[in-house]
Amino acid sequence: MIRLASWIVASLVIALVAAWLIALPGTLTLEVGGYRMQPRLGAAIFMLLLIAVVIIFIWAIIRRIIATPRVLARRSRERRKELGVEALSDGFVALQSGDPARARMLAREAQSRLPANQAARLLEARADLALGDMPAAREHYRALIGDEKTALAALTGLYEQARAQNRPDAALTFARKALTLAPQAGWAANAVFEDYIRRGQWAEAVAMVNIETTGTREARARKRRRQAVIETARAREAETSDPMRALDHALTALKLLPDFVPAALIAARIHINHGETRKAMSLLRRIWRATGHPDAAALYAHAQPGASAVERLKRMRELIDVPAPHRAAAMALARAAIDAYDWPLARTTLQPYLNEPTQGIASLMAEIEEGQSGDQGKAREWLARAVRAPRDPAWTADGLTSDEWEPTSPVTGRLDAFEWKVPVTATGRPPEAVPPLPGPLQPAQGLPDVLPLAPAGKPQ
Repeated sequence: MIRLASWIVASLVIALVAAWLIALPGTLTLEVGGYRMQPRLGAAIFMLLLIAVVIIFIWAIIRRIIATPRVLARRSRERRKELGVEALSDGFVALQSGDPARARMLAREAQSRLPANQAARLLEARADLALGDMPAAREHYRALIGDEKTALAALTGLYEQARAQNRPDAALTFARKALTLAPQAGWAANAVFEDYIRRGQWAEAVAMVNIETTGTREARARKRRRQAVIETARAREAETSDPMRALDHALTALKLLPDFVPAALIAARIHINHGETRKAMSLLRRIWRATGHPDAAALYAHAQPGASAVERLKRMRELIDVPAPHRAAAMALARAAIDAYDWPLARTTLQPYLNEPTQGIASLMAEIEEGQSGDQGKAREWLARAVRAPRDPAWTADGLTSDEWEPTSPVTGRLDAFEWKVPVTATGRPPEAVPPLPGPLQPAQGLPDVLPLAPAGKPQ
C-alpha cells in the first residue's frame, strides 16, 4: 500500500514538472544545417532530454557489444570452475564410497579445470594411496609440502603411507614435522607421545602431557591419571638406582591420584628401606582402606624387616578384622595365619568363602588341610577344585595376566593398560616371554623375598 501511494505521488510530481516545462514562456532558436527551428522553451527542453536518453541508450548498446568477448570469457571461466568444483566434490564422495579409481579420475579432471586448487592434487594423492600406488602418492604429497596451506595435510598422508608400509621411523619423522607446524594436531601429538612411551622416555612424555589443554572435567581427570601413571613409571624405573628421586616421583603421582596403588607401594617400599616404618605403615593403611588391594596388605605385614611370621600375623590382625570384610582381606589374613601355623584362624577366615571358592582360596585350603592334619586326600581335592575354580583378580592387559604391574602393555605398548580385575581368559604366554621394560624393578633391600616385587595396578 505504501509502495503504491509512493508511485502515484511520484507520477503526479513528474507530470506537474513536465506540464510546467511545456508552459514556460519564450522560444528557443536552433539553426542546424541551414534549418532554423524556434520551438517553445519547454518543448525544446523536453526534446533535449529525449535526445540525451537516446544517446545514453545507444552508448549502452555499443558498450555491451564491445564487452561481449570479455563477458563470454568470464562466463566460460565460471562454468569451468563450476565443473571443476563439481568434479572435486564427486571425487571426494567416490573416495569415501570405496571407489578410489573413479576418485582419481575425477581428481585429474578437477586439476585440469582448477590448476591452482591444491585440494584436487590432495584428492589424487589420497586416491593413489587407496589404490596402493605408493610412489605416485608420495610424489603428490611431497609436492604439497611446499604449500603452507596443504603442508599439514600432506604430512598426514605421508604418515599414513609410512604406517601402511610398516616404516615406523619414517612415520614418526612425519609426525614430528607435523607437530612442529601445528602443535594442535592431535594425531601427531599422539604418535610422538606413543613413541616416547614405547622407548621409556618418561620425562619427555610427561612434558607433553603437562602442556595439554583441557576443558571438560573428564579431560582433566584423564590428564591427571596419565601424569600419575607416567610419574609412577619414572619412580619404578629409579627405585633401585636412585630411591630418593623415585620417592619424589611416587609422591607426585599420589598428589595427582591419592589412591593410586602402584605409586603408594613404591613410596612405602622406599620408606621401609630407609627405616621410616611408621610413614610406610600409615600410607599402606590408607591405601588398604581405600582400595582393599592385597599387595598393600602384604607389604604392610612385612613393613618391619626381619619380623617373624607370628609378628607379621599380629600386624595383619591390626589391619584386618575377623570376619574379613571381603575376599581379598580373607586371603591376605589367611596367608599370614598359614605362615604363622595358626591353622584354626586361617580356616575360620576362609570359611565364609568356601561355597564358591576362587583358585586362590582353594589353594590356601589345600595348604591348610595338609599343614593342619596332613590329610593328603583333602589337599588333593582342594587342588583339583582350584583347577576348575574362578580365577582371582590379577594384573590384566590386552588378554595377558602378570604378577607385576607395568606402566605399558607388553602387547600393544599402550600406557596404563594394566588393570586389577578378574582375567577373562588365561594366557598361554609364559611370563618370561614378555619383553622387559626399561629399568626392571628389583627386590627392596632388607625385605623378605615373598614381598611383591612390583607395584600394584589400577585400584578397584
